[in-house]
Amino acid sequence: MKFLVLHGINLNMFGKRDPGQYGTITLEQIDARLARRAEELGVEVETYQSNCEGAFCERIHRARDEGIAGVVINAGAWTHYSYGIRDALAILSVPVVETHMSNIHAREAFRHQSVLAEVCLGQIAGFGVDSYLLALQAAVSAAKAQDA
Repeated sequence: MKFLVLHGINLNMFGKRDPGQYGTITLEQIDARLARRAEELGVEVETYQSNCEGAFCERIHRARDEGIAGVVINAGAWTHYSYGIRDALAILSVPVVETHMSNIHAREAFRHQSVLAEVCLGQIAGFGVDSYLLALQAAVSAAKAQDA
């Protein structure tokens, strides 16, 4: 089983951007931890980051035809307003788990709303890098249950 982890806009700046909110871990370090966790779970993981919304949607479209078993997505700020990404995710028939390093519900009011939530299986937020690891575990569990 292969899973896709999508990192959205500005997330390539983890480790440099607002360490009080996101810590000092870099995107490369997050990806390395995801690879280790995937190995422990007995699955493959591919990570993808883009600051271009169209390219992000095109990567989601390709996932549909590649046999991806599930998706973990941290869309960054797109979470709160991108109906294009929401609609791209709705095309998928696999489990999609939304994740965020920070607790978006304890931040600025505009971050409390996720336009992606209704097309996602669930949301994990507020646990730093562990949010990604928990989201991957949830996606794997859901995909295995769906496959059974």
